[in-house]
Amino acid sequence: MAEAGARDDRELIAAWRGGDRRAGEELFTRHFPAVQRFFRNKVDASAVEDLVQRTFLVLVEKPGQFRGESSVKTFLLGVANNLTRSYYRKRQRADEHVDFAQLSVVDLGTGPSTAVGRKREHRVLLEALRRMPLNAQTILELYYWESMTGPAIAAVLGVPENTARTRLRRARERLATEIARLEQSEKPLESTLDDLDGWARALRARLA
Repeated sequence: MAEAGARDDRELIAAWRGGDRRAGEELFTRHFPAVQRFFRNKVDASAVEDLVQRTFLVLVEKPGQFRGESSVKTFLLGVANNLTRSYYRKRQRADEHVDFAQLSVVDLGTGPSTAVGRKREHRVLLEALRRMPLNAQTILELYYWESMTGPAIAAVLGVPENTARTRLRRARERLATEIARLEQSEKPLESTLDDLDGWARALRARLA
């Protein structure tokens, strides 16, 4: 949300498209943290900066795509989601189908996460997310890190709201199972899975 007296997102977009470079910089500063968080735990570290830049450029290079039906943040994260999928499709053979409902970023060969958690719970959560199918990882990070509601998540993913809510419920159940599996071979975590929401909130603050 813009501060009192500051231009709102739509005003900044219009000014940026009209050649106001400062408006573009202000828009970038406002939404950079969320867009960077989207990519940091999903793609190779070397690709994050380029994908962030390409996400914002869509607002200027393809103005017709943003019709003001959602918030700018929701629109940008929708673009980021599409770019992530394109990133992985380009890494595969031309005849190879990429099933994002089944394959995780670990399956797809992405290197270690660029996100770092100080507490062991945070590191386990990050690794568990990376081992989830990409569709599930995405919806969980939108929910935990961006505090998005059902309608906003649905807009990012381009699916009906009921579908988004069902996927979120199933993804949360699967995440708890994945964390428990990762924990089996090591000493118990300091806190329990009952505080998974707390882990995510604390990790989001660190990523910010």
